[in-house]
Amino acid sequence: MLFDPAAFEPLTETPWSEPRVRDAIQAIVEAAEEAFDDAALWPAGEWESWQTPLPLKNLYVGAAGVLWALHALRSRGRADGVLDLVRAVSRTHERWRREPDLMRGIQLPSAAEAGLLTGESGILMTAWLVEPTAELAERLHERIRENADNEAIEIMWGAPGTMLAAAELHRRTGEARWADAWRESAGKVLAARTADGLWESRLYGEVRRSLTPPHGIAGNVHALLDGGDLLDAEMRRMLQREASEVLRRTAVVEDGLATWPAGAADGLVGEDGEIRLQWCAGAPGIVIAAGTYLDEDLLLAGAELVWRAGAHGAEKGAGICHGTAGNGYALLRTFERTGDERWLDRARRFATHALEQVERREGRFSLWTGDLGVALFASDCIDARARYPVLETWG
Repeated sequence: MLFDPAAFEPLTETPWSEPRVRDAIQAIVEAAEEAFDDAALWPAGEWESWQTPLPLKNLYVGAAGVLWALHALRSRGRADGVLDLVRAVSRTHERWRREPDLMRGIQLPSAAEAGLLTGESGILMTAWLVEPTAELAERLHERIRENADNEAIEIMWGAPGTMLAAAELHRRTGEARWADAWRESAGKVLAARTADGLWESRLYGEVRRSLTPPHGIAGNVHALLDGGDLLDAEMRRMLQREASEVLRRTAVVEDGLATWPAGAADGLVGEDGEIRLQWCAGAPGIVIAAGTYLDEDLLLAGAELVWRAGAHGAEKGAGICHGTAGNGYALLRTFERTGDERWLDRARRFATHALEQVERREGRFSLWTGDLGVALFASDCIDARARYPVLETWG
């Protein structure tokens, strides 16, 4: 068994309707803006705030992620808003400087405060996108360089994450300092690769050899490829070839379906007895992050598993990290790779279901685990483009 059917629910029979989807996106934006508090920012769920000082400010599950999403949806013409994003992101950064929202009671990696999804770099990047200033750029440059030697060699905390910010700032400004910062980090990330093409990353007191987008090879290779011409063309080809080989040998294939364990030496069943099928562990994340170079038979087998599993149930919900919208991005990526309209129709079915899941419960205000990620996925389904937030687009 490649997934637990009890963790999923049948997809909605509601047909795709672009006007209705646009209205749902606007409703999510309005609910988020209404929930904002100048002092408390946004309310946090129990999972998001575990052992973490409130309010949450980070890009992953905090205020910076909500503000980035609101800015992106406005920039795309998907929603109107009245919240002063400049002031809100300034307040978010002020609260971060007063008390970083880093988990307590757990061993954090070196340079934890510099991380992209979990540290100050994501807040600084959001602030710069909303209103660029020289001061924000200088501080972000310092954080990116500080993070180059992070022992967590992965997207959430480590250098591969801050490389995404450096590459985007180089694309937007053309300034050499961003290219230099990217190359500094990339050199150290590449030097840390093991002989079998993986990375040994120290995180939460453990050494991991992960396959996943947030913590392993899928995310690290993506960050290196995201540099474009900053990375030598032969190195790009080699990384894609070797990563494809790793994902071939670690795939678990059954009856024409495929998925992946979280770690190269792991089984599908985690220590908690769960088989994960979501962006952060399993086929959806591999198809999304490696979809441009993954062998097509594995791409299709992974996407077919996502489709057959259906929508995540209430426990995981609608979000892009471990919910329905995140799995839907795998279907959208498969459409983008193959051009087969069947996959776009399936992705839009997931988007419709995820929006209905949002409507059935109280609002959740975060990018990766809340309603704004769902709105971005729905927006991408309108455009028929797979642009997984932050990892693939900053706007």
